[in-house]
Amino acid sequence: MYRRIKWMLAAGALALLAPPAFAFDVPFAAEAPVIDGDPSDAAWARAEWIPLDQLMWGTMPGKDDFSGRYKLVWTRDHLYLLAEITDDILYDSHPDPLQFYWEDDALEIFIDADASGGDHLHNYNAFAFHISLDNQAADMGPFLSEEDRQAENVNVRLFPDLVYSQWKRSPTEPNNIYWEVQITVMGDDYQDSYATGEAVAQAVSLKAGDIMGFMLAYCDSDGKNEDGGREHFIGDVEIEPVNGDRNLGYKDASVFGHITLVE
Repeated sequence: MYRRIKWMLAAGALALLAPPAFAFDVPFAAEAPVIDGDPSDAAWARAEWIPLDQLMWGTMPGKDDFSGRYKLVWTRDHLYLLAEITDDILYDSHPDPLQFYWEDDALEIFIDADASGGDHLHNYNAFAFHISLDNQAADMGPFLSEEDRQAENVNVRLFPDLVYSQWKRSPTEPNNIYWEVQITVMGDDYQDSYATGEAVAQAVSLKAGDIMGFMLAYCDSDGKNEDGGREHFIGDVEIEPVNGDRNLGYKDASVFGHITLVE
């Protein structure tokens, strides 16, 4: 069973109120699920559903507007996610996947390979993959130059090498979305590019006993705001607001929960 905790900001750092974190075990898949939006793969039968029921930004939607839950399994090479989403309006008003991707409907996967926590806004200490309805995954990486850093020209990029996803919508009421994702887990040595002769970061080879930081959330936009932005941001971890703000995961991995890989 999973467990919930709250996080708070204390003395300038995020501190744990009660160990361990929001945490659950993730079972091994003897055969990897096929990433096609069909939830009937045998691998999913071993995993428990984790609800998306915690407000991270905006207002709490009614269940006729949004509800969601998910499962995780793993193989030696990948982490796999199945999300079941009920969303009455699917909305994507920004065709450029690098622009305002958080304002449209999107599945957001937060992952910290070594559960070290801490800042990851402009580095790869952890990742916050925003997967849009066209299955492209975006996140911010390190500044590409000192000039960009000083000018705050952020490096937003896509990660087709790390995230592959497909979803389908059920034809029967309530027309749930089944969203399957294959995630290649990388450590904080991942880089956007490598110099000639520089060692290229390798994907983490997963094994039983590994503990990772993990959190999942959904950006729910119905196109009803005047600015066209999302109305709700709902996840799995209860986060204590800091100056009224619960939306901390995209920049600080200390608010993630923990998953443990088990056989």
